[in-house]
Amino acid sequence: MQIIKHDININFVGKRKLALIVSAVMILIGLASLVVNGGPNYGIDFVGGTLVQVKFAENTDAARIKDGLASLELGSVVVQRFGDDPNEFLIRVQESGEGKDLSGLISGSLESVYGEGKVDIRRVEMVGPQVGKDLRQKGLLSISYAMIGILVYIAWRFELRYAIGAIIALLHDVLITLGAFSITGREIDLPIIAAFLAIIGYSLNDTIIVYDRIRENYGKHQKLGFSAVVNRSINETLSRTILTSGTTLLVVLALFIFGGGVIHNFAFAMLVGILVGTYSSIFVASPLLILWQDRRSGGQKKTTTVQGRA
Repeated sequence: MQIIKHDININFVGKRKLALIVSAVMILIGLASLVVNGGPNYGIDFVGGTLVQVKFAENTDAARIKDGLASLELGSVVVQRFGDDPNEFLIRVQESGEGKDLSGLISGSLESVYGEGKVDIRRVEMVGPQVGKDLRQKGLLSISYAMIGILVYIAWRFELRYAIGAIIALLHDVLITLGAFSITGREIDLPIIAAFLAIIGYSLNDTIIVYDRIRENYGKHQKLGFSAVVNRSINETLSRTILTSGTTLLVVLALFIFGGGVIHNFAFAMLVGILVGTYSSIFVASPLLILWQDRRSGGQKKTTTVQGRA
C-alpha cells in the first residue's frame, strides 16, 4: 500500500539546520526542567516506599486526605488523583511498611475521618529503599547495554558513521521523552524503563529502513551527490514511515485514552517516543550522515543541490 506518490521529492535535507535548532530547543527545555525539579521524578520502584491506591465513597480532595493521615507520622506523603474517577487517589509515603500493617493503619486513619466502610484500599505496593536503588541501577544499565549492542550491530551491519548517527538519534529520542516526563511531572518507574527500551527499538527500526535505502541508492546514484541520495532515500521510504508510525500511533493513542491509570504513563511515553522517533529518523539520523560525509571530504561543499518542494 502506498499513500504517497513514488516520485515525491520533498527537500528534507534542506531543512536539517532548522530541525537541529528544534531538536536542541526541545532537549534544552527538558534538561532545564530536570535541573529545576532536582532530577527525574522516580516512582516507588526506584526510591522505595509504599504506594496505596484508595477509592472513597464520597467526594474529597488531597488536602483532606493528608490531614487524615497526619496522626500516623509517615514522613513525606504525596496524594494525587488516579485515573478518571474523581474519588480515586494514589497515596505515596516514604516508609516501606516493613514490619507493620501500613495499609491497615492508613485504612483505619482514613475511616476515622470518612466513616467506616467509606474507604476501599484497592492496591498496596511496598519496595524497600535498597531494592529501589538496585532496580534503578539495573534499569539504567539495561538502557546503556541496549545502546552499546545497537552501536556494535549497526557498525558491523553498515558502517561506523551509520552506527554513530543511529545512537545519537536514539539518545535524542530518550532525552526528549525524559524531558516530557519531567515537564508534565510524571513518575519514572519500571514500566517506563520498558517504554524507553521499546522506543529505542521502534526508532531504530525506522532508522534502519532509511539507512538501508541510502546505502542501496548510493551504489546506484553516486553521481548525484550524497546529500541528494539521502534526500531521495527519505522520500522513497516516506510512505512506509507514515503507514507504520500512523498505525502504531493509533494503537498507543487508544491505550492512552482508554487504558486507564495503570498504563497511562507507559502509553504517554510510547506516544511521545513514536512521534519523536519518526521525526529523528528523518531529521536527525539521516542528516548526521551528511555531516559526517562533509567532514570526511574536508568540508568541501557539494556541487549537487537537492531540488524539491518546501
